[in-house]
Amino acid sequence: MANDEAILVQDDAVAASADDRPVVRSPSRRRCASWASDGPQAGYFPFYLSILMGAASVYGLVAALIAQPSGRQSFVTRQQFERVLKVFVPTLMYCALIQYLGLYVASFILVAGFMAWVGRIALWKSILVAFVFTAVMFLTFEIAFNVIMPKGPLEAAFGF
Repeated sequence: MANDEAILVQDDAVAASADDRPVVRSPSRRRCASWASDGPQAGYFPFYLSILMGAASVYGLVAALIAQPSGRQSFVTRQQFERVLKVFVPTLMYCALIQYLGLYVASFILVAGFMAWVGRIALWKSILVAFVFTAVMFLTFEIAFNVIMPKGPLEAAFGF
């Protein structure tokens, strides 16, 4: 047999028959989206999950195009859009603040801000909960699991 005819199936050292064609060629194999002797490799679930999500998206688009809407309906009202922006803008600012203040200080500001502004919770309660949340997050990631997270000047002042 030629080299291209002797295809091994899933590392079990059993050659495939000559008329057995691969379903998928190399892209998924190069991304480690296959099954190993000890279970799925790193890319297995993300690869098939992305296929499933893509299929669901195509189904949703086709269903939306086929459906005949009755009259012109608005996609979003002004009040709904304001509520979305009330969450989106602070979250976008949070992402930018992580670069300069670090994850923990930015998280403190986000949690305290959301509780006080959106939740209309007393400022002292918002600050207390945000501090406890951030402290638990810091202890969990930095101390217990030793995970490297983005840090800012405050963490550097404390030697982290």
